Amino acid sequence: MKYDFDTILDRQHTNSEKWDVKPGELPMTTADMDFKTAPEIMQAMKDKINAGAFGYEYPSQEYFDAVAHWYKSEHNAEAQTSWMRFATGVIPSITASVNHLSHTGDNVLLMEPVYNTFYNSILNSGRHALASQLKYDRSTYTYSVDWDDLEEKMSNPLTTLMILCNPHNPTGYVWSRDELMRIIKLAQKHGVIVISDEIHGDLVLKGPDYTPTFSLPEEYRQNLVTLVSTSKTFNVAALHAATGIVANPILRERFTRAINKYEVAEPNLLAIPGTIAAYTQGADWLHQLKKYLLHNREYLEQFISDNLPQLHVVPGTATYLVWIDVSEVTNDSNALAQKIRQETGLIINPGTYYHGNGNEFIRINIACPLAQIKDGLSRLAKAIKN
Repeated sequence: MKYDFDTILDRQHTNSEKWDVKPGELPMTTADMDFKTAPEIMQAMKDKINAGAFGYEYPSQEYFDAVAHWYKSEHNAEAQTSWMRFATGVIPSITASVNHLSHTGDNVLLMEPVYNTFYNSILNSGRHALASQLKYDRSTYTYSVDWDDLEEKMSNPLTTLMILCNPHNPTGYVWSRDELMRIIKLAQKHGVIVISDEIHGDLVLKGPDYTPTFSLPEEYRQNLVTLVSTSKTFNVAALHAATGIVANPILRERFTRAINKYEVAEPNLLAIPGTIAAYTQGADWLHQLKKYLLHNREYLEQFISDNLPQLHVVPGTATYLVWIDVSEVTNDSNALAQKIRQETGLIINPGTYYHGNGNEFIRINIACPLAQIKDGLSRLAKAIKN
């Protein structure tokens, strides 16, 4: 079956956060996709609704079996279903974990630039965000870990947790297996629990696949909470469904207490059937989606190379979010984003949202029909040339 990724959806007036914009504006911002999800998922949800009774739900063994099946078939990664817990999202799980696994005033370590919502989980919980800056090589437009700085921040007695983004948002970087083991080993050395957000793990568009952290050797799983979800993969963020995978039984019990204490462990009526359908019937749709997204990315890279040589795309291989160096144009990406919106109606994320050296970057969401990519890039070129 060939799936349709070319039809432009009208998402205005649908309660879409991303599309709450003025007429004529084009948002390429919030990390959801302007594609209909897999029809197999929609059918499973329709069947649930047609049943007509919507009482309290619980995650069945079928749900956990579907998660295990997916990671084995798609990533050749083994996870025991006994390690798994259902939660109402990756961010709710992180917030609950920050509150329950650390204390007020503790440091939570991040590697910047990084997904901005992590800061809400940290600061709203009364913890401090402690950043280790990724090294940026302006000759190759690539990032790498500053290992000395990372260990120095981990060794701080107040650092009790680290939030890892695997693959990394916004850079699209896919951590190697060796890098992940090195990060986790350093954390173990200094008594730091690692919470790994792997929400973009299914969206590696080319090159080596991502490594689910729960698949690392047993010795590396002892201080680790892995969080996965169908939300980015299948454009079903509003299902509010995620899975925590925790191999260490003591840490798993603490994670279980966290998500129950903060009431983020109970599914809504569509979360279970939607996730099961995604993980058992969604592979073909995802494989076609990734080919489409890769074509979108390659089109964007070629367009920028041909028309906007003062911009430089960071060569990430994962996610549908593109991180673009605009330092030859400005060192204030927030002002640039405002200018672009005012002059052309194109809405993009300024890199300042993601801290670190984000003031010299913008982030663009390419998970939309190619016609919208072409429209957005035309507007971007107009604004930059002005």
